[in-house]
Amino acid sequence: PGCYISNLSSYQTSLHALFLSLHLMLFSCISLSSLSCLTPSPNPPPWVQIVEASQVDPQTEQILAEAYSLSGHVDHLTQVMGLHPHYLESFLRSQFYLLRMDGPLPLHCRHYIAIMAAARHQCSFLVSLHVREFYRMGMCLDWLKGLQYAPQRLRNLNEINKILAHRPWLITKEHIQNLVKTGEHSWSLAELVHAVVILAHFHSLASFVFGSGINPQVDPQHANGFQSVYISDYCTCDLASDHHLDRDLSSTSPVTTDSVSELEALMDRMKRLQEEREEDEASQEEMATRFEKEKKESLLVGSGDMKDEVMPTSKVSRFVEDATFGYQHFARHGEDNPPTFRAQDYSWEDHGFSLVNRLYSDIGLLLDDKFRTACDLTYYNMASHEDVDTTMLRRALFNYVHCMYGIRYDDYDYGEVNQLLERSLKVYIKTVTCYPERTTRRMYDSYWCQFRHSEKVHVNLLLMEARMQAELLYTLRAITRYMT
Repeated sequence: PGCYISNLSSYQTSLHALFLSLHLMLFSCISLSSLSCLTPSPNPPPWVQIVEASQVDPQTEQILAEAYSLSGHVDHLTQVMGLHPHYLESFLRSQFYLLRMDGPLPLHCRHYIAIMAAARHQCSFLVSLHVREFYRMGMCLDWLKGLQYAPQRLRNLNEINKILAHRPWLITKEHIQNLVKTGEHSWSLAELVHAVVILAHFHSLASFVFGSGINPQVDPQHANGFQSVYISDYCTCDLASDHHLDRDLSSTSPVTTDSVSELEALMDRMKRLQEEREEDEASQEEMATRFEKEKKESLLVGSGDMKDEVMPTSKVSRFVEDATFGYQHFARHGEDNPPTFRAQDYSWEDHGFSLVNRLYSDIGLLLDDKFRTACDLTYYNMASHEDVDTTMLRRALFNYVHCMYGIRYDDYDYGEVNQLLERSLKVYIKTVTCYPERTTRRMYDSYWCQFRHSEKVHVNLLLMEARMQAELLYTLRAITRYMT
C-alpha cells in the first residue's frame, strides 16, 4: 500500500473538471480539518499523498455529480477514501446501487436501515448523513423521532441488526424464518437480502469512519469554497471529543530509532516467511492448530482495555433497541462455542456470491469487485521502501479479522498473523472491527509509526471489507439453510 504526491495546482474550478479530477483526491477539497486529527508525523500530510489524475469512468462521474449536486459538498468520508481512488470508484458504484438504483426496497426504507445500522455503533457521522436524506425526501419524518416510531416491519430487523453488528456467528435459519414468515409484516427473501447488505455495509463503514478518524466539520480556511457539513439536531457528531481521539490531537511524534527498526524488522519477517513458505509448507493439521491458537489468543487482545466499559448515550441512541447487546468473543472461555466456520464449506466465491446475486440482481458483482479491489490494491511500497510485494501482509490483515469471527481458511498458515501483526496493531484491528466507537488516537498512532496516512487508510479498507464479508457469509449461509 501507499500513495504519492501529485501537483494540486493544476486543479480546475469548474464542476465538470472537478469530477474528472477524482484521482487527484476528489476536487482538491481534502481539508486539513478532516484528516489532521489522525495524520501521523513525520509522514507527509495527506494532501501530498495523492495519486496522479486519470480519467473517471462515466458511471462513476455520474454518481459523483449526483452526490455533489444533492449536498453541495463532498463529505469527508469520500475525501479520505479518495486517498485510494481506484477503491473509491468501486465503493461509490456499490453504495450508489445499494441506496439509489432499482431494488426490492423503497428508497426511504434503505436510508432508515442505514441509520439503524450506523446507530448500533453510535456513529453520528453516518446517521446524520442519512437523516439528511430523509429530510430531503420529505417522507415518514416521524420515524426520525426514534425506532419506536418506525413501522413494525422495520423494527423486526432490530434482532438481526444487533446480531450482525456484534455477534454474526449467532445468525441461524430461524432468524431468517422469523422475518419471512411474520404475516402482514413479513419480508420477501429479496427484500431481506437487500436489507442485510445495507446493514453489513454500514456496520463495516462505521468501522472505517472511527478507524480513520473522520471529522464531520470543515475548517473554513481550507474549505476551498465548498459548503460546510451541516449536522442536524438529531445527530451531533462527537468524533473530536476526548472519548474518541484522546486529548491532544495536535501533538506529533518524532521519528525514533525504534520506529525505524520496527519497519525493518517487519520487512525481514516478510522475507523470512516467504522463504520458509517456499522451502517447507506446514501440514493441514499444523495449520489447523495454528488457527485455533490464534483464535484463542485474539480473545486476550485488548480485553483489559475493553472490560466493563459503558458507552455514553447520544442522540443516535433513539435508533437503537437493546443497547447493552455488544460484541463477545467468538471463542469465549468456559462456554459452548459455535463450531469454526470453514471457508471451504461456505465461501463468498463459491456460495455467497451466487446467492446474493440471484436474490438481488447485480449486487453480487458490485460487492465482489469491491472486495477484490480492497484486497488486491497495492502500490508496491511500504513506507520508504519501494518494489515491495505486500500480498502477505494484506492477507494477514484480512484473515485476522475473519479469525476473530471464527472463519478459517484451510490453505492459510495462521502462524503468519503472529509474525506480521504486532500486538499494538492487533489491538487496533480488534477495536476498529469489534468496538469501532472506542477507537482512540493513541491506538492509531501506536502501530506502524513510519507508514503513511494513506497506508493506514488502506488498512482500514481491508478491515472494513473483511468485516462486511464475514457478516454476509454468516447471514447468507443461514439463508441457504432456510431455503434448503
